[in-house]
Amino acid sequence: MSETTDESRAPAGVTFFWRPGCGFCTRLRAGLEQAGVALDERNIWEDPDAAAFVRSVARGNETVPTVVARGSALVNPSAAEVLARLAD
Repeated sequence: MSETTDESRAPAGVTFFWRPGCGFCTRLRAGLEQAGVALDERNIWEDPDAAAFVRSVARGNETVPTVVARGSALVNPSAAEVLARLAD
């Protein structure tokens, strides 16, 4: 019989693209952390590759927060949208 741990029930992680001073980023980060989602954070002002990725999925703009969840990019999503994607 296998045992289920709290860790195995935790939501999967996401790649979280952000920039300093972004209130939308702060709000989304808090919502995802509260839900127990692990974040692989990428500051687009310090990481040119991260900024290029965001531009590639946000019509050429550096719109943050942008997250990648289960292989799909979401531009400026709510925590509920990210959690729904993780539940798919």
